[in-house]
Amino acid sequence: MANFSTSRESCPSIKNILLLDSEGNRVAVKYYSDDWPLQSAKLAFEKSVFTKTQKTNARSEAEIAMFEDNIVVYKFFQDLHFFVTGGDEENELILATVLQGFFDAVALLLRGNVEKREALENLDLILLCLDEIVDGGIVLETDASVIAGKVESHNVDSAAPLSEQTITQALATAREHLTRSLLK
Repeated sequence: MANFSTSRESCPSIKNILLLDSEGNRVAVKYYSDDWPLQSAKLAFEKSVFTKTQKTNARSEAEIAMFEDNIVVYKFFQDLHFFVTGGDEENELILATVLQGFFDAVALLLRGNVEKREALENLDLILLCLDEIVDGGIVLETDASVIAGKVESHNVDSAAPLSEQTITQALATAREHLTRSLLK
């Protein structure tokens, strides 16, 4: 009988997902790799990637670039720049699928109004979106409707009856009620 163990090394791995504005400033970023241990290194990487890609026309389709032994897949929309980075051994199609899933999920969550101001007003949704897509560098989900659905389920009304909430949501509601009662 063959041994079918899957190891972290055999899974596609994402190093970071970046959402920058049209001037290269952070809107939302998540790093899953220790390649950039210091905040200054992360900011320098973001600025370098932005500078290298800003003259390209990645508005209709995602573009791919090699940068510092990394594959960077990126797409621009309105005043937002979406980036997904993987190692030079990663499959570009997987990185592009992650990028498209992130972009489409953000578009669904922002109801088609994909721009910096709207993204900043809904930053919590975008960060939850990142958490639903990748965990520790491992790709969890790329289907935008599934991602958006999971993010929306986190935002369920806590006033809804407990029977209509998931266990996690019910626990969060109970924790909220307990906190309120302790603070009175």
